[in-house]
Amino acid sequence: MEKMNILVVDDQKYVSEAIVETLRRKGYGVKTAASGSDALELFVQEPFDLVISDFKMQPMNGVELLENIKQLTPDVPFLIFTGYGDVKTAVEAMQKGAYTFLEKDNNWLQKLEVMVERALEVRSLITTVKTLDTENKALKAQQSELREKWDYVGSAPKLMEVRKFTETVAESRSTVLITGESGTGKELIARWIHYHSPRRPGPFIKINCAALPEGLIESELFGHEKGAFTGALKTKTGKFEAANGGTLLLDEICEMPMNAQAKLLRAIQEKEVQKVGGDDPVHVDVRILAATNRNLEEEIQNGHFREDLYYRLNVFHVQLPPLRERKEDIMPLAQHFIGKFNDDNGFSVERLSEECEKPLLAYNWPGNIRELENKIERAVVLTRTGIIKPDAFRFSNEGAHIKPQTGGGGFEAGMTIADAERELIIKTLEHCGKNRTKTADMLGISIRTLRNKLNEYALEDGAETLADGGANG
Repeated sequence: MEKMNILVVDDQKYVSEAIVETLRRKGYGVKTAASGSDALELFVQEPFDLVISDFKMQPMNGVELLENIKQLTPDVPFLIFTGYGDVKTAVEAMQKGAYTFLEKDNNWLQKLEVMVERALEVRSLITTVKTLDTENKALKAQQSELREKWDYVGSAPKLMEVRKFTETVAESRSTVLITGESGTGKELIARWIHYHSPRRPGPFIKINCAALPEGLIESELFGHEKGAFTGALKTKTGKFEAANGGTLLLDEICEMPMNAQAKLLRAIQEKEVQKVGGDDPVHVDVRILAATNRNLEEEIQNGHFREDLYYRLNVFHVQLPPLRERKEDIMPLAQHFIGKFNDDNGFSVERLSEECEKPLLAYNWPGNIRELENKIERAVVLTRTGIIKPDAFRFSNEGAHIKPQTGGGGFEAGMTIADAERELIIKTLEHCGKNRTKTADMLGISIRTLRNKLNEYALEDGAETLADGGANG
């Protein structure tokens, strides 16, 4: 149990010492001040759970100190005492927020013990109520935000089936595998499951398996002890421990190396992890959600993913439909994003023109909701006010894929395979707005392979502008 800290204020040293001895025997942390001004200075510097003060002090008496303390922290209990029986003083102190008033008589220290215990119980109760209220408000705000985000993900029948299913799944402790193309909203669905589950008061922790160097994945997942390897300058808490009591999302799970998959499987089955360099396992209570834009069954056949881990993760499967399969959501989503970017930038764009509808609905949307959001943002910024016209949009004729051309566009007869590959990566990055996740998806490679190619061809200079993907998975 955390030690409660008490501030004792009295200008008579022998009185302070008697109170301190009484309280420390009870296990309280106690500090003293010889005047009201000293007490205020201490109170500003560190938190106290209770203040006990004499009334008769100079130049600031106990009631004046009470008023100052209550301005700083209204909830802290304040106990005032005096050797001079004065009903008027007691009433004044209580009216100004004192918890109680104690007159020094023959057994006043014994009475003080009881009053301190009761005052701290009240303090703990108030703190607990406030904490619960804050947490409840935070959860309601998070759920409200998620509802708003879900509204812009769409309301097509296919998607509403997913929503209904996830609300049912959320009540369980089972693992969930969330699949779908890049930009369909996989992380949003994971958060939706967490905040509609009994684990919503606990943490929601996400780890992007593709964004971690292979040698650090185990440390990120399970933590490490100080000195476990070169550079381990202090003990690190892994994502499993950080998510204890809550939910852990393993994003882009397919990019996890096979040796790390084996250790992940063991952690899920045993419900315990072992830090790198540690001796004793640590029990964890974590619900696992996993997300990927790849077909894990094909990855298993190709030897890139463990079959036993797949079955452990795939207790429930949520498949998000791509935007091209629910085109009735495109125009409402576009209007939602117009409002969003108006608010962000102070613009006054009204809507899309009727001429915009045909190209928007005809486009294949390889980047799904994320791509639509990016294109609407560009159109709003270019338009700023009034109605968006078709010339504010820029679409690729090839839809989901970029095709190399001969005799132009940077590809020429006689160029090396390496040069052609480098050129294709550059063009695809530009096409995807420098979004790595979408680029890798278009090229049919993993994001880890893309990162290696960027290093190989010295294309990492602008790494800070090459996003790994948005929040919607």
